[in-house]
Amino acid sequence: MTEYSDYHGPEGLRTRGTILVVPGRGETRATYARFGRRLAADAYRVRVIDAPALDADDPTASLAGFADRLADAVKGTAAEDGVIRPLVLVGADSGAAAIAALLGSAETPGGQPDAVVLAGLPGQAAGTTEAVGTWDEELDVRTSCPAHRGTLTQDSRVRRGSLNDAVPDAVLTAALDSEAAVPALLLIGDADPLADHEALARTAKSLPRARLSVVHGARHDVLNDLQHRSVAAETVTFLETLRNELRPLITVRSSAW
Repeated sequence: MTEYSDYHGPEGLRTRGTILVVPGRGETRATYARFGRRLAADAYRVRVIDAPALDADDPTASLAGFADRLADAVKGTAAEDGVIRPLVLVGADSGAAAIAALLGSAETPGGQPDAVVLAGLPGQAAGTTEAVGTWDEELDVRTSCPAHRGTLTQDSRVRRGSLNDAVPDAVLTAALDSEAAVPALLLIGDADPLADHEALARTAKSLPRARLSVVHGARHDVLNDLQHRSVAAETVTFLETLRNELRPLITVRSSAW
C-alpha cells in the first residue's frame, strides 16, 4: 500500500502550487479524495498523507516524527526543478493542530511552508469521553453531508470513536499560541461542537496574516461537510490570493445582495 494519495492537475496545464493535506483523528486518506480531486482540477499538485500519531506522553517526539513524515512527503512531490511553490499545508482536526504546533519551528518541511489552511481545530476540551457515543452520534458531530457520512461509514479503515481520543494539551496549546508569520486560513463550522470559537478568534487576531472564515451550518469536518463546495472555493480563493502577494483578485464595487 502506498504511503500517499496523489492528485494531479489536468494534463497540459502548468501546476500552480503544491498542496499537502493532513487528515485528523480516525480519518484516512480516502476521506479527502473529493477535496483532493477538486483542488487538483484547478491545476494544483495535491498529496494526502496519513493522520499524525500524537503521543500525549511525549508530544515533542511525536511532532518531530510527524515533521519528518511531512518533509519526506514534500520531497516526493518535487519535479525536475524542485517542489513547485507555493507549498501549502492543509490540516484538519488533529492534523491542523499538529501543523499549527510545528509552525515557527525548524521542524517544518523546508523550514516553513508558504501558507497553511487549518480546518476544524479542536478546542482544549475536545476529545473527552463525553464527546461522542455511538457511530451515528459521531457522524452527527462530524457532518450533515450524506455523501461524506457514506464515505466514512463505508471505509473500513476509518477508526470509529476516534473523536474520543484527546489531542495532547501540549499540542493544542502550541497550536493556539502559534506565532507563525506565514499566511493562514482558519476554517471552522459555526455548528462544530468540538471547537473553541473564542480561542480561535484570539489566535486569528494574534497572527500577522490570518483569516478566520466561519462556515454557516457546518459541523466538525468542515472541509467535507454539506458546504464543501463553498469551503473548497474559499480555499482556492486563498491559494490564488497567496499567489498574488495576498492581494485580492476580485473586488466587489457594487452589489444588491
